[in-house]
Amino acid sequence: MKNAYKVIISPLITEKNNDLANQDKYVFKVDRNAGKIEIGRAVEELFEVKVKSVNVMNYNGKPKRAGRSAVVGRRANWKKAVVTLAEGSIDLF
Repeated sequence: MKNAYKVIISPLITEKNNDLANQDKYVFKVDRNAGKIEIGRAVEELFEVKVKSVNVMNYNGKPKRAGRSAVVGRRANWKKAVVTLAEGSIDLF
C-alpha cells in the first residue's frame, strides 16, 4: 500500500461538500492511480474512523488558453473520492 499522505491529496471544501458532511460523507482529491480500497484504508489511517463505502469519480482537465496567443494547454486530470463513514466524523479544521 502507498503512503496514506500520498493517496489523499487534499479535502475539497465547497458548500455542497459541507452539506454532505452532515450525512457523514467527506470529499477528497486523491491520487489518480489509487483504488477504492487504498483510499478507504488511507482515510481510516489518517483520521482514525471507520469507512463504510468509497465512491470515486475521474475528471478530465479543462483546455485553457494562455493570454492572447493561440497556445492552448490543459489542466491536469484528477480524481475525486466521496468517503462515507460508518461512525464518527472527521475534524478537517
